[in-house]
Amino acid sequence: MKDSKLMAVVLPFVGVALCLLAWAALSRTVAPDLPSPLRTWEESKDYVLRPFFKDGEMNQGIGRFALLSLVRVAKGFLLAVAIGTPLGFVLGLSRTFQRAFDPLIQILRPISPLAWLPLGLIIFQSSEPAAVFTIALCAMWPTVINTAVGVRNISPDYLNVGRVLRLSRARMLRKIIIPATLPYVFTGFRLSLGIAWLVIVASEMLTGAPGIGGFLWQEYNSLVYSHILLSIVTIGVIGFALDRLMGVVERRFQTA
Repeated sequence: MKDSKLMAVVLPFVGVALCLLAWAALSRTVAPDLPSPLRTWEESKDYVLRPFFKDGEMNQGIGRFALLSLVRVAKGFLLAVAIGTPLGFVLGLSRTFQRAFDPLIQILRPISPLAWLPLGLIIFQSSEPAAVFTIALCAMWPTVINTAVGVRNISPDYLNVGRVLRLSRARMLRKIIIPATLPYVFTGFRLSLGIAWLVIVASEMLTGAPGIGGFLWQEYNSLVYSHILLSIVTIGVIGFALDRLMGVVERRFQTA
């Protein structure tokens, strides 16, 4: 038991160390313009060690940039969940609604955020609401689809018990349907949150808004490669943390 716990801690560090070695070798051989891990740290440490400094709109610590992006993601994700969850329940409960709107959903679902963002800018005439609009529209589909699938996969025995007890529709929904679909719903939430984080980076890169994506695009145009790598690592670490946080929330709800 102790060995397995030790390996669970050690193996991730081994994986990271191997990736750093591969990165260092790549910077020395195939891609000499690519900064090594050590050089990346030396050129980026001020942004990490002073994560919340601000010397201008696009010259801020990496923590402040991350916070700006996370606020936009939270707004878009909450809007996506608020729309997508009830829509998923209606799709799962009503065959008529499903037949009417499923083709439209399948058409809208694969559209890239790069296509939605210009439409958002046309509608709202501002990058901030356009980014939230794009996040919500792109991130809602996993929640919609997973919720609908969860409703359709409820055991008929559960529904029959509700009918025998003569539960009203509201009580049937609250006591049987929602608890039975929670694992599917939270799977949709996790996928939606991951997509929301991906979309905000693309949105900020296109609009130049201050945030992780905006910082990455600015440093690319300035040819500061070490800061590009800092942005990429930050995006990955925050995405990992968001997924784990959603997993904790899911377990809390399932054990409540």
